[in-house]
Amino acid sequence: MERTARTFTKQREISLKPPCCGTVALDLKSYMMLDRRQAKARFTNYSFQTTQEDQVKTFNIATIPADGIGPEVIEAGVAVLDALAARDGGFSFNFQSFDWGSDYYKAHGRMMPEDGLDRLKGQDAIFFGAVGAPDVPDHITLWGLRLPICQGFDQYANVRPTRILPGISAPLRDRGPGDLDWVIVRENSEGEYAGHGGRAHRGLPEEVATETAIFTRVGVTRIMRYAFSLARARPRRLLTVVTKSNAQRHGMVMWDEIAAEVAAEFPDVTWDKMLVDAMTVRMTLDPSSLDTIVATNLHADILSDLAGALAGSLGVAPTANIDPEGRFPSMFEPIHGSAFDITGKGIANPVATFWTACQMLEHLGQDAPAQRLMKAIEDVCAAGIMTPDVGGTATTREVTNAVIESIRGSNR
Repeated sequence: MERTARTFTKQREISLKPPCCGTVALDLKSYMMLDRRQAKARFTNYSFQTTQEDQVKTFNIATIPADGIGPEVIEAGVAVLDALAARDGGFSFNFQSFDWGSDYYKAHGRMMPEDGLDRLKGQDAIFFGAVGAPDVPDHITLWGLRLPICQGFDQYANVRPTRILPGISAPLRDRGPGDLDWVIVRENSEGEYAGHGGRAHRGLPEEVATETAIFTRVGVTRIMRYAFSLARARPRRLLTVVTKSNAQRHGMVMWDEIAAEVAAEFPDVTWDKMLVDAMTVRMTLDPSSLDTIVATNLHADILSDLAGALAGSLGVAPTANIDPEGRFPSMFEPIHGSAFDITGKGIANPVATFWTACQMLEHLGQDAPAQRLMKAIEDVCAAGIMTPDVGGTATTREVTNAVIESIRGSNR
């Protein structure tokens, strides 16, 4: 199911139907610019007919800058998306900002209002910054904002692409652009982050804490189908399933069994499976042997951070929290966190936010603009205009301006 954007009229087209050839399209503005005598001579004996009106799609995007460098990178992302929309001319954005996060928590005792999900439900997508603050416990910030959105909107597919971008030096020896090209699919609704458990006898010697991982057949099956479908759509048609089924003999064994069942539906996809600890070694020593990867909530959370580091920096790593059925808005964010050590210094890397904006554009059906933005990102990085975390000297604003200029000058 595809979410429908609001539209307004851009311009009309005129169909020109000469007696002996097909329809020629001319937009109304160009026609009106013709000299009247030229127009009369050029189109004599042609029948003029107004065709279906072009539509400019307006996408309603909720922005949640939240904490740390989140406001800085979201501001940069909004500027780039507006520039991209102006360059394209076929769509626009209506951004609505929500001031939720740690500051909201300090003022109201909660990370977002009780009706927060209802306020977000009508949006086409959510553009998220970062959550976490030194003076607020991490479990409060995560469970108070990000996870309620992911789980409340059943964004069960967390998709994290990883590539070494041009101009960025990766820590892997003798590896560069083209040598590492992965997509990690993380089950995003249950598993180790299901939230089930508790504590008893707090503060006493006999205190007990439980954290229960929950794996359901429906949850595992749907993420496997999503991962196999994604692998099928990529050139190599290769999927690696990650578990820890040698030690976790219930949920992880079921994960393996369901992977084999779903694999039978995709005979054109080659797949293998790895234990999560062995997977870290393979990612480091043999990265070209991997393509699409699927893992549990916890395992993929860890592996995708490793992937970002191996590609050069978490500052360039994006993620998308997808509701594949389109029942609710999906959420797009960088994975670098709030980074309070550089907050306010103007050197936050906005590339991850730009890259997740590409994911958002693709999700909204704007593939060509997404490709234009991705090329602008690659061109700017290749030119050495980068923030200090990836070896550059540029500021957030300088990287943003360079990407905007690249978009304006692009021919695609």
